[in-house]
Amino acid sequence: MEVVGLYFIFLIFSFVRCETFEEEKYGVKFASDCEVCKIFTQEFEAKLQESAKKHEVVETGYSHTKEKKKTKYVKSELRLIETLDGICETMLRYNIHKERTDSTRFAKGQSQTFKTLEGLVSKGVKVDLGIPHELWDKPSAEITQLKTQCEALLENYEEDIEDWYFNNQEERFADFLCRKRVLKSKKDAKCLTESEKKKKKKSKGETDIPLPKNKKVEL
Repeated sequence: MEVVGLYFIFLIFSFVRCETFEEEKYGVKFASDCEVCKIFTQEFEAKLQESAKKHEVVETGYSHTKEKKKTKYVKSELRLIETLDGICETMLRYNIHKERTDSTRFAKGQSQTFKTLEGLVSKGVKVDLGIPHELWDKPSAEITQLKTQCEALLENYEEDIEDWYFNNQEERFADFLCRKRVLKSKKDAKCLTESEKKKKKKSKGETDIPLPKNKKVEL
C-alpha cells in the first residue's frame, strides 16, 4: 500500500513539475479550474439561449399501447443533449490573448498582439515567432488543453449539470456549478467576476509594437 501511495504522489509531483516547466520555458499557462468552468458555463448558457425561443413539442415513448408523452422542447432532455453535444469543440474557437493576465486571456477572435504582428507583416516587416506564419492561427497548447479540461469537467459533473437543467434553472448556472461544486473556495472562484476591460481606440496606423528600422521583429 505504501508503495502504491508513493507512486501516486510521484505522478502528481511529476505532473506539477511538467506543467511548471512548460510555463517557465515556453510561456505556456494552462487554464485553471475556475477558467475552465467559467468558459464552459458561458458556452452552455449561450447555446441554451439559441434554442430558448423554439416552440416545438417533443414526443417520447415507444409503446404501441400507450400514447406518447409530449414535452415542450425548451424543457426536454433532447434540448439538453443538443446543448452539450460538441460543446467542448467550441473551445478550439478561443485564442490566448497574452496581453491580458486574468481569465479574459481566453477569448474568441484574434488577440491584440497577433493583430499588431499581422499589421507589421503587412508592412513588410519580418516577424519571427519560431513557427511558420501559416500556423499562427492554429490552436495553441493552452487551447487544446482547454478542450481536454472541458471534456473532463463534463464527464465529472454531468449529473450536476442535469440537476441544474431539470430542477434549478432559477439559480445562476455559474454559481450552481462552479462556485458550489467545481471550486473549493471563494478565492478559487475569483475569475468568475472578471470581465474584459474596454481599451481606448488607437489612432490609425498606431501599434503596440514600434516599427523597427531594420524591419525585423523576433519574439
